[in-house]
Amino acid sequence: MATVTGDRTNGCVVEIENLHFSRGTRRIFAGVDIGIRRGEVTAIMGPSGTGKTTLLRLIGGQLRPDAGRIRVDGVDVDTLKRRGLYQLRKRMGMLFQSGALFTHLNCFENVAFPLREHTRLSQALIRHLVLIKLEAVGLRGAHALYPAELSGGMARRVALARALALDPMVVMYDEPFSGQDPISMGILVRLIRLLNDALGLTSIIVSHDVLETAEIADRVHVISAGKVVESGSPQELRASSSEWVQQFLNALPDGPVPFHYPAPSLEEDLFGNSGVGVSAL
Repeated sequence: MATVTGDRTNGCVVEIENLHFSRGTRRIFAGVDIGIRRGEVTAIMGPSGTGKTTLLRLIGGQLRPDAGRIRVDGVDVDTLKRRGLYQLRKRMGMLFQSGALFTHLNCFENVAFPLREHTRLSQALIRHLVLIKLEAVGLRGAHALYPAELSGGMARRVALARALALDPMVVMYDEPFSGQDPISMGILVRLIRLLNDALGLTSIIVSHDVLETAEIADRVHVISAGKVVESGSPQELRASSSEWVQQFLNALPDGPVPFHYPAPSLEEDLFGNSGVGVSAL
């Protein structure tokens, strides 16, 4: 059995072993091993198109691996039937890259939605819980506003309050800092770390924002070409001898990661019979 990148004695809430996954002929993962420790902020990093969001979908059971195993809190996700998967998802919060707020509901009702959908709590208790979650992200005073009335940073924070509504054990963040101004980004960075520690969560951040993610992550897994290139603390990765890791962390234009998408030579496309744009001629 593959060795999981993590310390089981420290308790891994998510264990990914020998993960293989493809979309058609395109290989996304080819033997990925990652352990996500309970109570920590873990970052999954890498260039765009390396499968970071796909990995979150595999952890949440939206996709099934071609081979390998994904366990969440000791449960094999890929073997669960629909009912068991829904029960597991109640313990997993998700902050989508776009926020994904319901535009026809105000902030209060957006946060209340999972409580109304998945619990039988009284309206009075739901009200208290929603106000507590909004207070945690600093937006209790905005409870009556609709998504169209919010800034991008505020919308992301309301989405975070909704992700925390059911008190999950794991929260997954899909590019949480994308498109944020410096102030909103700083607030989100601080909130993710603060809430993770205060609520005893396990956080998984998918991102290519190096500085912000490294500031709060306990451990970073860098992926490329279907593999985990390197894992370690942010400090360990900064000292890495890997040219690939150094190119990514330092935003170097030249290195192992090519600028050009694989293609025939330019001369062949221009003067040969490669078929590019032939139908338009």
